[in-house]
Amino acid sequence: MSEKIPTRAEAWELFRKYNQSESLTKHALAVEGVMRYMARKYGEDEEKWGIVGLVHDLDYEKYPDQHCKKTEEILREEGWPEEYIRAVVSHGWGIVTDVKPESLMEKVLYAVDELTGLVVTSALVRPSRSVLDMKAKSVKKKWKDKRFAAGVNREVIEQGAEMLGVELSDLITDTIMGMREVAEEIGLKGRPAEEG
Repeated sequence: MSEKIPTRAEAWELFRKYNQSESLTKHALAVEGVMRYMARKYGEDEEKWGIVGLVHDLDYEKYPDQHCKKTEEILREEGWPEEYIRAVVSHGWGIVTDVKPESLMEKVLYAVDELTGLVVTSALVRPSRSVLDMKAKSVKKKWKDKRFAAGVNREVIEQGAEMLGVELSDLITDTIMGMREVAEEIGLKGRPAEEG
């Protein structure tokens, strides 16, 4: 079966077929937003990066014990390009897969996946409940408190930043910027304080 380049609409339809959870849907949209932002920043294919971000946790709701492996099967059956499949599988490197992120797209996905979770949690404890008025330093403040967003694997984020050769603060800033673009869809538009 020959590879076909999936459209955003096809990717969304496939994601919705396997995922009903609101939190997973918001996470997928957050990662897609950040991936699109990063693709533009690096002069890469925004559509491809966004689609990879959107479907990266495709199998998580229905097959959590086969995470990444089941997505690989599903995308192969759908005839998705190898590059997309490899990128999605590589975000589980060292946790559920042994596919190491190598391309820029893979490294970015690996670095921002967990980080979006920390940004969401940090935004929700702000008076504004918004990413629109949030800066990297508020996330960095929460970073050291291991009880805060305890499920977020900080080592993965640090490793991702290292792979990309960027400072953690810069990675956090880029992640916030990407999430601002989808703030409404991910429920983090909140009530930002008036600029003044």
